[in-house]
Amino acid sequence: MYEYIKGNVAEILLDKIIIETNGIGYRINSTMNSAGQLKKGDDTLVYTYLVVREDEMSLYGFISRQELDYFKHLISVSKIGPKVATAILSTYTPQKLGACIANKDINAIAKAPGVGKKTAERIVLELKDKVKETPLETLGYEEVERKADHEVLEALMALGYSRLEGEKAIQAIFDESASSEELIKKALKWLVK
Repeated sequence: MYEYIKGNVAEILLDKIIIETNGIGYRINSTMNSAGQLKKGDDTLVYTYLVVREDEMSLYGFISRQELDYFKHLISVSKIGPKVATAILSTYTPQKLGACIANKDINAIAKAPGVGKKTAERIVLELKDKVKETPLETLGYEEVERKADHEVLEALMALGYSRLEGEKAIQAIFDESASSEELIKKALKWLVK
């Protein structure tokens, strides 16, 4: 029904964006990845998908069409609703999720909130043919999966930071010669700035 909404970012919540256009504020459920790319006051375009339930109508929106496509793929998988789909896309970018699916990395997919091993297996089984069409950033996937990076990311997430915040911090401070402990300290300093 709604292809996209173009307007001014009135407010950003953790996983919601309020876009004002023509005097109307649209509350759009989103991912932390999309919400993290916006700033209050920005003019933006958000690709949207309307979810209609018996008792509720919800608008979901994403900064990129690719993220919207992955959202649609995920909700087509049995027993995955819009909330779990956005949780998965808050954990992984579409490229990284595509790489996980193509590489049949069930353990990585199962780390997303609300996703267990069986659900991760179902995602791989039902979406492996669909993601072949999508260009995969396998290099980025391998980068994040380096052992030191992985330990640092896990530690930061245990301290309450999102995967996206953790990945940004690791990219900013990464030093191959540093130990995981040193990297965690550097990442925390970078995040507190």
